[in-house]
Amino acid sequence: MESQLGLCVESFDLRYSAWVREALNELPDCFTITDPCVSGHPIVFASRGFLKMMGYSREEVIGRNGRMFQGPETDMRSVMAIREAIREERGVKISLLNYRKDGTPFWMLFQMCPVFSKDDGMVINFVGVQVPIVTRPRRLSGLRLRNEMGLCEDGGRFRDPVFRCCRREICSESILKIGRAVESVSSLDDQEDEITEPCEASELETSKASAAINNILSVLTHYSEYTGRLVSGKRCCSTGNVRLVSSLNISLGRIKQSFVLTDALLPGIPIVYASEAFLKLTGYARHEVLGRNCRFLSGNDTDPTTKFQIKECVRTHQACTVRILNYRKDRTSFWNFLHISPVRNASGKVAFFVGIQINDRCQNQETHGLSPEMRQLSVVGAVKVAVRSLSMGASTS
Repeated sequence: MESQLGLCVESFDLRYSAWVREALNELPDCFTITDPCVSGHPIVFASRGFLKMMGYSREEVIGRNGRMFQGPETDMRSVMAIREAIREERGVKISLLNYRKDGTPFWMLFQMCPVFSKDDGMVINFVGVQVPIVTRPRRLSGLRLRNEMGLCEDGGRFRDPVFRCCRREICSESILKIGRAVESVSSLDDQEDEITEPCEASELETSKASAAINNILSVLTHYSEYTGRLVSGKRCCSTGNVRLVSSLNISLGRIKQSFVLTDALLPGIPIVYASEAFLKLTGYARHEVLGRNCRFLSGNDTDPTTKFQIKECVRTHQACTVRILNYRKDRTSFWNFLHISPVRNASGKVAFFVGIQINDRCQNQETHGLSPEMRQLSVVGAVKVAVRSLSMGASTS
């Protein structure tokens, strides 16, 4: 959990300047910021207002997925609507029943929007604003109250046989006491029912959520200028077919092996995704890897013949397996048992290449009964399924 927390903090700090957290915490709103490029699509920032409202500490929230706030009465249709918006990289505004740390449920207006990189149009964050919805308690009608007391519509006779037998012995004051007790119990039942019944936000609550989104985007845009990694609330450019959408990032994040995905349709075939295991193996940070060709792993003693073999396989769209000497960021070398395979989209065109790396020193050690070769092939299969599922979904939407 500590490593995941550190990864989320680093992910957020690399995009924005060091002062962004203080500026965001100056805002009075309840909101979170997530990163779809990190495995599990975790929360990388939570405002003070959000933590106070939910009853959690920062350490309990950062690095975890927003699913932690859902509960048994959360409407799964609303959850699926949010997931679909993430897949399509668009905003969404929806009423949602969430749960605080102490288990109490409450309705809120959830408004989410993507944050785009100005450089390549990729989604690098999602901002989620939460505005509690104020519910108005319902009052019991006279008919319902009389029914709860066991009275007929005219209020003069008891329907229940027990009450009929004893009606002469009960004075009017006792009836009033019974009525108050029944009304009190019914009120508690109504409150429980109202919590789980669908609740719509008012115009004021809707306006508050929209204003919060605009303020947060303004802060993020301003503080991204200090790092030169500019962001925007709107997609300013797009790399078209080859843009790695956030839903694909999330799917690839579930694969735990060391691998990279390169874009076959861009000049230089740059890396567009690097797994956390790859970053750990090579010692590089994600921003130091994305956009570069895999050649940066080579060094003085890397065999030119092996490099040429890889180049030819890529040119002819063929799979290959080689043993190549690569270098980490600290320039220490390691023998890389490397498998490269083309990845086709739903139309059959090669859109990516996946490269799976295994430290040759460990390649003879089987993991969960799988040889290194089988581990590599399983990664290829998982990546192909993710890419084809995405492109098929895009073609039908």
